[in-house]
Amino acid sequence: MLLSRNTGLDLVRATEAAAISAGRWMGLGRRDEANDAAEQAMAATLDLLDIDGHIVIGEEARSKAKSGLVSGRRVGRGGPPVDVVVDPVDGLRLLVQGRSGAISVAAVAPRGALWSPAPAAYMDKLVVSRETAHALVPECLGAPAGWTLALIARTLGKEIRDLVVFVLDRPRHTDLVNEIRAAGARVMLADDGDIAGAVLAAMPGGPVDLLMGIGGAAEGIIAACAVRSLGGAMLARLAPQSAAEREAVERSGLDMRRVLTCEDMVATNEVFFVATGITDGLLLHGVRYQRDRAETNSLILRCETRTRRIIHAEHLLHDVHAVVGKEREPR
Repeated sequence: MLLSRNTGLDLVRATEAAAISAGRWMGLGRRDEANDAAEQAMAATLDLLDIDGHIVIGEEARSKAKSGLVSGRRVGRGGPPVDVVVDPVDGLRLLVQGRSGAISVAAVAPRGALWSPAPAAYMDKLVVSRETAHALVPECLGAPAGWTLALIARTLGKEIRDLVVFVLDRPRHTDLVNEIRAAGARVMLADDGDIAGAVLAAMPGGPVDLLMGIGGAAEGIIAACAVRSLGGAMLARLAPQSAAEREAVERSGLDMRRVLTCEDMVATNEVFFVATGITDGLLLHGVRYQRDRAETNSLILRCETRTRRIIHAEHLLHDVHAVVGKEREPR
């Protein structure tokens, strides 16, 4: 065993720091500033942890802005060698528009355990909870939506019309959404945040029965850490969204036809996944500020023990004058 049972409690400090910094930019419409604040806070905190970490896949494949948390970056001040995957703001559009559901996420596993899809930027995904994990087969990813929905509904003992499907609201999903609606299931369209959507789909008895559609590859690896920790199931396949991305993937030798499972993307049970709410959502509450204090709501998942912890924390923002200055800075 490389990772301490307290690793999750250490790692959540990074998502808490990112969420507290990012939350100040809620609804201000300033995307780059919000993302930079979260990245800087997360990177600074990760570098204080007792790990020898490297980031498996960063945001550089999709983000136009320059990122400080890129693939291959070393994090930590020394300790067990680990793979790290992070997203300082999952749902950046939600945050800057003042909408619900933005979170900060991170996961760690022993070195070499996490699959890297770089240079791929996008992948097709299907996520279900442990209640239907045993019924999921690779054919589900390429089958008509109605066929997959019928399988899930039958396994749950529901009718198709009882199902709720999380889908990112993107033009590329027009046909998928039409298929889901034609089958009779209900659609939860989201402007952003498919990591949160995957966690909701993997949680038994939650408001979402499954996630379908194409989203970020980096987000897919992080989601796989959460899904495996919850005992759910996930299928994924690379889905390039441009000629340049397809060419880069082909040059790298990655198989675009291969259907991957959680076990393919996360080859160990020694995994921790953490998330902290930035804005209020179905998964977590957002950050609350009280002049010199901030309150956060976080989730910690440990795969080995299938432990799920919800943490409500109060943080003293040490320099009140600095806090006031930060409050004024974005305006």
